Amino acid sequence: MSDRTFLAHLGGKIKVQPTMPIKNRDDLSHVYTPGVAKVCRAIHEDPKKSYSLTIKRNTVAVITDGTAVLGLGDIGPIAAAPVMEGKAMLFKQLADVDAFPICLDTTDTEEIIQAIKWISPIFGGINLEDISSPRCFEIEQRLSEELGIPVFHDDQHGTAVVVLAGLLNALKVVNKRIESVRVVVNGIGAAGVSICKMLLGAGVTRLVPVDREGAIVRGETYAHPMWQWLADQPQVESEKGTLQEVLKGADVFIGVSRGGLLNSEHIQSMAPRSIVFAMANPEPEVRAEAALPHVEVFATGRSDYPNQINNVLVFPGMFRGALDCRAKQINEPMKLAAARAIASVVTESELNSQYIIPSIFNDQVVMKVRRAVIEAAILTGTAQRIPADFR
Repeated sequence: MSDRTFLAHLGGKIKVQPTMPIKNRDDLSHVYTPGVAKVCRAIHEDPKKSYSLTIKRNTVAVITDGTAVLGLGDIGPIAAAPVMEGKAMLFKQLADVDAFPICLDTTDTEEIIQAIKWISPIFGGINLEDISSPRCFEIEQRLSEELGIPVFHDDQHGTAVVVLAGLLNALKVVNKRIESVRVVVNGIGAAGVSICKMLLGAGVTRLVPVDREGAIVRGETYAHPMWQWLADQPQVESEKGTLQEVLKGADVFIGVSRGGLLNSEHIQSMAPRSIVFAMANPEPEVRAEAALPHVEVFATGRSDYPNQINNVLVFPGMFRGALDCRAKQINEPMKLAAARAIASVVTESELNSQYIIPSIFNDQVVMKVRRAVIEAAILTGTAQRIPADFR
């Protein structure tokens, strides 16, 4: 236990603290019995008062079943707990959101949905984390429809938002328009499907989704419901092929799959001034040394290369905004607004091939994402409260 990382985790990384001290009987009578009874009655008569009289308005549940932990896979709920604690730390430090880890000892879709519904009354939002595909799609969709509070699967939508943010700036660097580029997305799981949806929403007109069996093509029939949805989209190309085959002539490659799939020859077959986001961890789809001589912009999910595509840029500001306006859900316009807000943090004078995405420690990120999310929530009618700074 002398390792520095283990020492950082000893006893856990978060704790619960009261907002006021209890020093005498009078204090006790206000925060607990008998005074607490009138507060309970007020909430019983008007449940919306829970947002002002309990922790609900600033509390998010970070929930997992431990089946798809990044780089580790299905390690179960107990082993996933340190990741959930770390996420709760980031929520608090970056956006002052109180988050609590919930690790569910079941992988049954219906049980997970029911368990989250049972515990939801005290939470203002739900952040789903590390739940394997395809169950994660139904879990998020059902909860979003049935709960009436924001539900966000970060592995899907956090990744998609930050990818789009980076791509918007990368396209400026290479002087290409999103409507004219051909984009190949490899790895059509939870993150890949969400990335494809966001790209289409942002204006991509030539999309090639690719999984292990090759390109998912327009007009084909697939058992996987999300693959079928992609095959029904007019912007998806109709030509079959392997990843290496369909990559030829592509302007953009986005990988959320596994390492070592591509080499320098494959990258050279792309269009001039190409963009590569190789985000498999710990080994990207193509090594930086093989890609960098042949691409204009290169990004990974790693912190030891420039242009790290990191979800931490998304979820703190996303939930800060959603909680502040009491959004009923997190919809596509809110996600698109968040992506554009993240991209805008990098100014025109700063933007270059080595700097397309801001640091997670840039204090402008949460502030700009929050504002953009609230504006989109108000415009789309999902906000139930107008924050004071918007009146």
